[in-house]
Amino acid sequence: MRTPTPYADPYAAGVGLGLVLLASYVFAGRGIGASGAFASIAAHTVNAVAPATVGANPWLAERATLGLSTDWLVIEMLGLVAGGFLSAALAGRLRIVVERGARVGAPTRLAFALAGGLVMGVGAVLARGCTSGQALTGGALLSVGSWLFIAGAFGAGYLTMLAARRLW
Repeated sequence: MRTPTPYADPYAAGVGLGLVLLASYVFAGRGIGASGAFASIAAHTVNAVAPATVGANPWLAERATLGLSTDWLVIEMLGLVAGGFLSAALAGRLRIVVERGARVGAPTRLAFALAGGLVMGVGAVLARGCTSGQALTGGALLSVGSWLFIAGAFGAGYLTMLAARRLW
């Protein structure tokens, strides 16, 4: 395996992400996010198994009528996965590994990752949107609530880091 190339410059990556967000407004007429893709996939899954449930639920029915191959957020998520895979392959970083600290085992690290993902998922459902859409799209639109969310998310992340760093 070749020596991995360094990670991208965070400032250049931030400018690139901003240009992607601008392009999403220009070409798709909406911002970027992630939870909507999972909602569409869930609606299609429920529709395949229990169509009566979807018919009785306007929220599910609205998402189930969109074709998965034309749903903007589903296409975005597929592009995200493909782009991440391609980026890792080109940088020589494509491997299966559980990144963790010296004092935490792989099962513990995976349990923390799963717990964190579940908490974020529940939060996205309660907030009726995901953190990426809230921070990136709402922040770009200068929404006060989005900027308060960004500050809260970074603050909570910092406090969690202080509590968990001795495990790392």
